[in-house]
Amino acid sequence: MRYADAPEAHVECRVQASPSRVWSLVSDIELPVRFSPELQRVEWTGDATGPALGATFIGHNRNQILGEWRTLSRVVELVPERVFAWAVFDADGVFGGSAAKPDAPAATWRFELAPDGDGDATLLRQSARLGPGPSGLTLAIDRAPDREEAIVAYRVDDLHNGMRTTLDGIKALAEA
Repeated sequence: MRYADAPEAHVECRVQASPSRVWSLVSDIELPVRFSPELQRVEWTGDATGPALGATFIGHNRNQILGEWRTLSRVVELVPERVFAWAVFDADGVFGGSAAKPDAPAATWRFELAPDGDGDATLLRQSARLGPGPSGLTLAIDRAPDREEAIVAYRVDDLHNGMRTTLDGIKALAEA
């Protein structure tokens, strides 16, 4: 598994709640802060007050290995009660990336919802695709290029575990 291959992580679960209930949770950009070991705080930028195609938000992150950094995310797909996706860019140029290059995000995140059963349940999926733009992961790879596959595999596993925690939290809130 190499960074240039745009590795992905996916997690899904069945939530015993309607898509509209689940949507209200996944489209709240502040919700993942409650469950993420890395995302510390988020806020909409400019005139944005909620999800809209093209809207942007800043994420404040912390990681034991990488320290603290900010990201700028842009909503790239929005279909109410179906899809909420955003591309993530290096907000401060710390990793050599730029939000001015919309075709080169550091990662792209996505929630997908599908009705399950008679509308009383939702199949919820979260995914993340790494690259192609620079990120903290590319810095780690640059420092130890001979360990790229292990570094990428570790990060994908880390993302998978974080997404599992997030979906478990969303499920618990939606079903409460």
